[in-house]
Amino acid sequence: MLIDTHCHLDAVEFDADRDEVVVAARRAGVRAMMLPAVERANFAAVAALCRDYADRPVCAPAYGIHPLYVARAQADDLATLETLCALANADVQPVAVGEIGLDRFVAERDDALQTQYFTAQLQIARRATLPVLLHGRRAMDQVLYHLRRIPVVGGIIHAFNGSRRQADEFIRLGFKLGFGGAMTFPRAHRIRELAATLPLEAIVLETDAPDIPPEWIATSARPRNSPDQLPRIAAVLAELRGLTPAAVAQATTTNALAVLPGLAKIAH
Repeated sequence: MLIDTHCHLDAVEFDADRDEVVVAARRAGVRAMMLPAVERANFAAVAALCRDYADRPVCAPAYGIHPLYVARAQADDLATLETLCALANADVQPVAVGEIGLDRFVAERDDALQTQYFTAQLQIARRATLPVLLHGRRAMDQVLYHLRRIPVVGGIIHAFNGSRRQADEFIRLGFKLGFGGAMTFPRAHRIRELAATLPLEAIVLETDAPDIPPEWIATSARPRNSPDQLPRIAAVLAELRGLTPAAVAQATTTNALAVLPGLAKIAH
């Protein structure tokens, strides 16, 4: 069994063939997928997909406001998020708060507004005792700073591309590190070194579909990533670590269920 800990199944890139994408993931051995929202406008779409694809693979929701979407967020979006986190209705209750964090890569951005929404959502996750799915592009140290100020129960730092020192600090704070398509490029020496040498119990797998396509898709005519690529991504990790794909699948699944206890309840 494999778990895709970060997949944007609601993205428009899947509108034409979403059912086929889910069937392909199931056939590839993907047992569960985490579907993180990026703004209030797609909370309902994520919830609907988690109802529609409730089994094989299990789709579990996370709700949050992505740092690249804060400029169009409204003040009451945070109240809506907090309400969703408090609901007992199992088909919409989030397994995590996310995708949230900071992004210092895009040129046109409002750092103060990103920080405002990030810290507010950490507080919501803390009150709800929920893990978080973190985005930290070129902002790992800033994300870590706020996690020390506002401790949460852990979570996943998605698409990790930081240093070993930063990785060790995330692990100390109770986080797993997400590895996916970027790890599959032979020239991605730093990421591949981390994937090979970090404690295996700290690693989870992800696709970030439809984004971050692996090496064998990135140069194709249709470079859309999809969750059925997870076995090949897992095989790359297995090769880097000198393990069997089965061992990697078992370990990363165990890690994902440990850091996302809400997912463990529904992904039997």
